[in-house]
Amino acid sequence: MTDVLTPTSTSDHVAERVLASALGAIDTLSIALGDRLGWYDALAERGACTPSELAGATGTSVRYAREWLEQQATTGLLEVEEGDPRRFRMSPAVAEVMTDRTSLAHVAPLARMLAAAGARFHDLVDAYRADTGVSWEDFGVDMRESQSDMNRPWFEHELAGALAGTPIAPLLARPDASIADVGCGGGWSSIALAVAHPDATVVGYDVDAPSIELARRNAADAGVADRVRFEVADVGREHLPGGHDVVFAFECVHDMPRPVEVLAAMRRMTAPDGAVVVMDEAVADELQAPGDEVERLMYGFSLLVCLPDGKSGEDSAATGTVIRRSILREYARAAGFDDLQELATGEFGFFRFYHLA
Repeated sequence: MTDVLTPTSTSDHVAERVLASALGAIDTLSIALGDRLGWYDALAERGACTPSELAGATGTSVRYAREWLEQQATTGLLEVEEGDPRRFRMSPAVAEVMTDRTSLAHVAPLARMLAAAGARFHDLVDAYRADTGVSWEDFGVDMRESQSDMNRPWFEHELAGALAGTPIAPLLARPDASIADVGCGGGWSSIALAVAHPDATVVGYDVDAPSIELARRNAADAGVADRVRFEVADVGREHLPGGHDVVFAFECVHDMPRPVEVLAAMRRMTAPDGAVVVMDEAVADELQAPGDEVERLMYGFSLLVCLPDGKSGEDSAATGTVIRRSILREYARAAGFDDLQELATGEFGFFRFYHLA
């Protein structure tokens, strides 16, 4: 049966929906365990393993490794090689999803992100009662790294092509183009821009200091640290250098406590003939109930991560992940732009690009 409930759904249908959700949650947390403990990586590198071999390769408990391997086989993610002892193997398709950090199919970090949100469950309950927030810093390293890891493949494989046919492309192709990336996180958007435009220099800004340190390591590993630098900055409240050909904000405006301040600062940072571009979530223009999987996922992010993070700042706009076109237009006009125009970048499921002018 479909998991979409209707006014005619029976109590049995509702109970089945809750059970299916619980099974999904179990899979999500077990995937996060395998991701964080290095069990998937070890299976990808070594092939089929016994619990003792997996535990030995990863410095973990044999008993827990056995339980995890059996659960993963029971849920259909691993296969069993019968024998004495049994070995468990991972198919190439599962290995790509779980371990290939450059693949567009690499969604394992999503499980780690949701596990990080669950770890702050009592803080979230308190925030909901007190109308406060839970900050990115509070969510911790798993949240920070999973967000970076999850976006990396899309930036590496799709960002340059998405922008290539738009009015932004000639600005990026200028000799010695100057690009700013506001809310850069782990830096993969900045790195992708630098790789695609070898004559350009890129500066990434983020308010989260550990994210900036992560971005600097990523840029060094990618070999672009000579053209990409990262700085800790509260963009909306600091005076930052201007004259950039393009100033981007990738999937972060909805997280900002004061998005109007940041958009106004981005406007000031842009050269007179430059452009401000915001990439954010490709949600529907109006509430749809029941909604599709994208809307459901975005509301999940909003409930557990983005809205609490946004509300952790003072004077928060409390936007949340579901930033509809009308909301961003309202922010843009309040920041001094006349309007926004969606860029024809193709269909990418989760993302939509806007040129603010």
